Amino acid sequence: MSQEIYTKKLQAGEKTYFFDVKKASTGNKYLQISENRKDKKGQWKRNEITIFYDQLDKFIEALEESKKVL
Repeated sequence: MSQEIYTKKLQAGEKTYFFDVKKASTGNKYLQISENRKDKKGQWKRNEITIFYDQLDKFIEALEESKKVL
């Protein structure tokens, strides 16, 4: 079972994002990014991505590179 260390909520239009830092039972920390939104039928949908600490620098680097192209 994971332990929640930190959470940040970001409201972006009709979507809500959660940035949760958690600690796994192994002691490893990770970032879980969740997107919550309603679909066309009004049902809530949730998508999640998990990035472990040892992968975070590469993830942020790729995100920054992508931002430059926008």
